[in-house]
Amino acid sequence: MLEVTQMHARMTVVDRPPSARADPHRAAATEFEAIVLAELLRAAGAGKPISGIESGVGEDQFASFLVDAQARAIAAQGGIGLAEMMIRASDRNREGE
Repeated sequence: MLEVTQMHARMTVVDRPPSARADPHRAAATEFEAIVLAELLRAAGAGKPISGIESGVGEDQFASFLVDAQARAIAAQGGIGLAEMMIRASDRNREGE
């Protein structure tokens, strides 16, 4: 007899900081920074299989998900400061109106 047990996957979700949830402009700037970071990571070779190690069938397909998740996590923790620069520029423009 085959016994099937239920397994629960546990996933850690990197949530946006409270300031990003409260301010839609900050949330959009953080998301934009995550997109830029993902492209920078891809250009640097993140997500590519290590040479000499045979990759699995789905590795290439899921590598982009990993890079996107890493970029979102970096952006949520302050990233490279791109989102903050965009917010400051936006605030200066609003003050000038």
